[in-house]
Amino acid sequence: RIEESPAIMFNGMEGSVLGVWVAHGEGRCHFPDAKVEKFVQENNLVPMRYVNDQGEPTQEYPFNPNGSKDAISGLCSADGRHLAIMPHPERCFMTWQWPYLPESFKGLHPQSAPWLRMFQNAKNWCDANQSMAVEPCKPCRMFC
Repeated sequence: RIEESPAIMFNGMEGSVLGVWVAHGEGRCHFPDAKVEKFVQENNLVPMRYVNDQGEPTQEYPFNPNGSKDAISGLCSADGRHLAIMPHPERCFMTWQWPYLPESFKGLHPQSAPWLRMFQNAKNWCDANQSMAVEPCKPCRMFC
């Protein structure tokens, strides 16, 4: 489930419960410092959680495949520009990539799935923030 957060890539997707490919057993979220965990939770820096069939965060396998604490499946930075998630939405942004398509999705655009919005959000942000782009330096043409 996509939670309310500053994550740019999830803008406008809050509350969505979407199927997504998960191909791991590692990646369990762990906070060795309780103060860091508290900061992350209080500042809505958990943009995505594993949920059960009722859409509720869960510790139960197979819904939470690695037992990640508080069903955390992703973290983001406070400014929303950095996003780290364990599921693989890049594997299911087209409807033909989904193993199951809900009836309510049938009849929609035949190719794009809801995860495409995540990538569109990234493009929109980049288009709107071109002034922040890093130019390659002239002598070596590298990004220094």
